[in-house]
Amino acid sequence: MRAHEFVTEHRLVFKRNPRTGRVTLAWRCESGPRKNRTVPRVWDCGEAPDAAQMQRMKKTRARTKVRQARRTKRTKRINPASKLATRLNILRKKK
Repeated sequence: MRAHEFVTEHRLVFKRNPRTGRVTLAWRCESGPRKNRTVPRVWDCGEAPDAAQMQRMKKTRARTKVRQARRTKRTKRINPASKLATRLNILRKKK
């Protein structure tokens, strides 16, 4: 038996690992404190978010949001792993 056969409130998605560049399976949290987050393991969806990390990210996002947006847009358009992950997720959604 596989995990996705038991868990119905979260769904599997393909994700590009930014460090290695490989496409891997991850979980999209559909409910709980980490709703709409992509996490590597399904049981991470129930954990409480780190408040200090959230504050640091707010500060970082405020300073670098334009640069991050440009870089993300370019990566999604050019990187073969990003294109593959997008195509695989579209194929999974159609079923």
